[in-house]
Amino acid sequence: MAPLADLYQLTMAYGHWRSGRHRVPTVAELFFRRGPFGGGFALAAGLAEVLRGLRAFRFSNADVAYLRSVLPPTTEDAFFDYLATVDTSEVTLSAVPEGSINFPKVPFLQVKGPLLVVQLLETTLLCLVSYASLVATNATRFRLLAGPDMKLMEIGLRRAQGPDGALSASKYSYIGGFDCTSNILAGKLYGIPVGGTIAHSFIMAFTSLEEVQPRELQPLAGGEPVDLPALAELWLARDFQGLLDTYCVRRSGLPNFCAVALALHQLGYQAIGVRLDSGDLAQQSKEIRQVFRVCGAHFQVPWFETIPIAVSNDISEKSLEDFRREGSEINMVGVGTNLVTCPLQPALGCVYKLVEVNGSPCLKLTEDEEKMTIPGTKKIYRLYDADGHPFMDLMALEEEPSPSVGQELAVRVLGRLGEVTKVMPTSVEPLHRMYFRDGQVCEPLPSLVEVRNHAQVSLSQLHPAHRQLHEPQPYPVAMTEKLHHLLTKLLEASQ
Repeated sequence: MAPLADLYQLTMAYGHWRSGRHRVPTVAELFFRRGPFGGGFALAAGLAEVLRGLRAFRFSNADVAYLRSVLPPTTEDAFFDYLATVDTSEVTLSAVPEGSINFPKVPFLQVKGPLLVVQLLETTLLCLVSYASLVATNATRFRLLAGPDMKLMEIGLRRAQGPDGALSASKYSYIGGFDCTSNILAGKLYGIPVGGTIAHSFIMAFTSLEEVQPRELQPLAGGEPVDLPALAELWLARDFQGLLDTYCVRRSGLPNFCAVALALHQLGYQAIGVRLDSGDLAQQSKEIRQVFRVCGAHFQVPWFETIPIAVSNDISEKSLEDFRREGSEINMVGVGTNLVTCPLQPALGCVYKLVEVNGSPCLKLTEDEEKMTIPGTKKIYRLYDADGHPFMDLMALEEEPSPSVGQELAVRVLGRLGEVTKVMPTSVEPLHRMYFRDGQVCEPLPSLVEVRNHAQVSLSQLHPAHRQLHEPQPYPVAMTEKLHHLLTKLLEASQ
């Protein structure tokens, strides 16, 4: 895992080693600056992979040999000997629990350890957190648009950026609220429910009913096997009217489906659903549902009117908005390209910045105020109102006492640092937990299902004004007066 880094991390590591500062205690934070997709929040994901990476972080003999070949020939041999001893046994990591809602400037995680190791971890941690959180957030947006009752299936394997991207997308879209995946390897590795329909090619592979073998199906209650195609043809002779199918919706697909479904019902089985893949999906779903209702009533088959209708075909956020606006009878949506590739925002833009070196707080100074960092080792608290909604995240210096419930606090909101804001929380939650210490994971990790459930709870707690996907009300992130005083002091010293 250690070589999963940019070359300049090794160049800097050599500089720290040569100057004798490689063991200086250091603190870094990983965060994002703007809410993705034009929204106000992100869903924190990737923590389990981060912890796995930390445990495995070391340079093998082969790694060291490779680094000798790419670093300048003037690099001292003793540096490579030192790299062979580097691990994370002195690293401490605290983070928000995976599946938590996170806001701009609030650290996903905080890393403490020797300067050289903390610096080497930068690219690795950004890689493991950024895409995971982006896809989980994207999935969350689809879930919010779909509502709680519509089933969402991730079908992006064939469109993802390689097998690693596909597996990550399956895993983190499940955390974000999708119900299942078509990716069977993701199902095997992560225990995600798998599902799917059939492709057009399956139908195209047959030219006549004579090619359908075997033809016989035994009734569910037992008895002599029945020729299912022949039975379906008998039902089809009753002249169904309706629509379905990409090729000939009105004349072929729906009548054939109804005939087969009724034949299956006659033998004691129940059809599991239909899929639409082109045309006006919302309108078709309503027309198909009406046919199912008429069929169910006419032939006295109660379950017929509730047959699930699934749709696919380049489904996007706009598609779901259209379904909601127009009304539909859609029960399941398959989302591929617009989920796994995140075309509306291809990167979350996470950054990893030093905030303290050798006991001294530090900050990045820049003409772009948005890119200025907040100095010092911090604790983060989430403040809740009387209705149970979080209304502010508060950054405090590590040595400061925790905010007290029911006690008025004077804080400075980011973006409005020139004015004091008074708040009084009804409850206070420390946002970070300690997950890694002395080279080992020190907090039991939840299962993927538990992370998914936590994500949905976190989302439900947000006030609707902060949860809305377009032009949300900005969620305030603030700092204590003591932290603001430190920031002001460092800014004045830099002038």
